[in-house]
Amino acid sequence: MTGSPLVDLFRRGEVPREVRLLAARGAVAPRAQEQLALLVLLHDDADADVRAAARATIDALPVAPLQAFLARNDVAPDIRAFFAARGLLPAAVPSTSDAPLIEDEGEPMAQAGLGHEETRAGVEGDAAVTDEESARRQSLSMLPVIDRVKLAMRGSREQRSVLVRDPNRLVAAAVLSSPKLTETEIEAFARMVNVSDEVLRTIGTARTWTRNYGVVTALARNPKTPPAISMPLVGRLNERDLRLLAVDRNVPEGVRLAARKLVLAGESRRK
Repeated sequence: MTGSPLVDLFRRGEVPREVRLLAARGAVAPRAQEQLALLVLLHDDADADVRAAARATIDALPVAPLQAFLARNDVAPDIRAFFAARGLLPAAVPSTSDAPLIEDEGEPMAQAGLGHEETRAGVEGDAAVTDEESARRQSLSMLPVIDRVKLAMRGSREQRSVLVRDPNRLVAAAVLSSPKLTETEIEAFARMVNVSDEVLRTIGTARTWTRNYGVVTALARNPKTPPAISMPLVGRLNERDLRLLAVDRNVPEGVRLAARKLVLAGESRRK
């Protein structure tokens, strides 16, 4: 349906009932793509309440905007087929909006988080923070999961830099599904050693993000990156970065040896 990390978690059945119920009411997804994908997925949820809520939300979708959205080239075929079976065909003119087709009336408690300041320290996560900032981060971590998910998708860059390290996989996945996310943030996340393996794996398997050389370098040099992700990336590094990686004692030995072999192979070719 979609490559969204958030939708992938739902598909794998790793989302608690209360969050599935909110998603079934259209209250989780930041874009129409995810909203429709989740509704189609939850239409046949094993839980009767979730299933009923998803079907009611689908019935309440505004017809004209839905048909205009279905006309877009980036709509997954199974979503288009689902609505075609219900008699809803794509419109002649596709929609240009990514906004959810049903807006969530409840807003996350942004004031309890980090606010909307976008500082370099907040993104990179490697600078000292003030006591006030630490208190704000703690208050953010104390929010209910659903509020953290909403902030992950709709909040500020600084909030995302904290929430991507959230121990709840759903929250971290929501960060990586945010429509506000930039390549600069992804590169910063790829350097972080205090994010979960799943975050680094998600970044490393997304072709859109690994087209960025800075992301590739960050993942290859991050000791937290699973070797199955970092090893294939070693071959994409330039000579300078390979030499640095070859002597980096922080990365797994297999990654370091792979970089060393490539350095030696390059030297042999020049002889």
